Amino acid sequence: MLYYCIFAPMNEADISTVRSLLSKAHNIVIVPHKNPDGDAIGASLGLFHFLILKELKVKVIVPNDYPKFLKWMPGNDEILNFEKENAQAIAALEKADLIFTLDFNDFSRTGQLEPILQNSSVDFVMIDHHQQPADYATVTYSDVAMSSTCEMVYNFIEYLGENDTISKDIASCLYAGIMTDTGSFKFSSTTSRTHRVVADLIDKGADNMQIHQEVFDTNSANRLHLLGIALKNMVILGQYNTAYITLTQAELDMQDFKKGDTEGFVNYGLTIENIKFAAIFIENKDEGIIKISFRSTGDFSVNEFARDHFNGGGHTNAAGGKSNSSMEGTVEKFIGLLPQYQKKLTV
Repeated sequence: MLYYCIFAPMNEADISTVRSLLSKAHNIVIVPHKNPDGDAIGASLGLFHFLILKELKVKVIVPNDYPKFLKWMPGNDEILNFEKENAQAIAALEKADLIFTLDFNDFSRTGQLEPILQNSSVDFVMIDHHQQPADYATVTYSDVAMSSTCEMVYNFIEYLGENDTISKDIASCLYAGIMTDTGSFKFSSTTSRTHRVVADLIDKGADNMQIHQEVFDTNSANRLHLLGIALKNMVILGQYNTAYITLTQAELDMQDFKKGDTEGFVNYGLTIENIKFAAIFIENKDEGIIKISFRSTGDFSVNEFARDHFNGGGHTNAAGGKSNSSMEGTVEKFIGLLPQYQKKLTV
């Protein structure tokens, strides 16, 4: 199997290889990462609709469930949840002769799907913007400078010379993913090109106001009450320009926690003047871990911080990790690490 690893725009050899793979494919599967977010679902469904327009047989298989505020996207009902529809998902994977992996850089990001993907002998196409991609794919389109995988899927369609085929459904899905992964276009990865892509998606039918409402304005009362608890729990460490939030399993249960309810909570720390580093620690007793999200501003790399200390990774300014320790032990470890980063955080 040949490997084409690219870390910039796709070249003619890569595009030719993709066209060849698509021309021979009879059953295509699209897989995003575990606990898929707006970018993962938007990219998967955007690519799904594009391939369907090419009259290809396509299935989207997610490793597990995802937030309700993403389930309005066109094509949502076609998604197979590996945990809930296991037999159907396995059957689709066994029939697949081409698999697209979106918004992740290593099979380890796919939970229970990892061994199945690892043992598969079919061709893979990776489209992703995370650092340090693995080399499992026949074609790897990797660009860490991109705002989102959804922007990359837009580029992918454009590279194939089929920009004019982008429908309202494709546009809506890709717009949602770009919007969520850029923090509503405020993160540093948002470029002038990102805005031009978004403008074209609006021209092609994406209703930006409606999409924003579907994602951000459908909160439950419980979620807002949980946000109140999170903000009350926030601790500010002024000497390190750092803020962190803790949420215990008991606090989650008290507000009838649903998947996605804590989405975006970590970003509130960065809204405080002079704060450069924010974290949230969320207890998950079912998995026996503390789930962690990190955010930063400037050139402080939370990707490196998460990789070095909390078995995680991601982007320079947005990353995740986990801890097998208690909440108290995890927070104690986190605070204990800060002195060695003080110069970077206070410069």
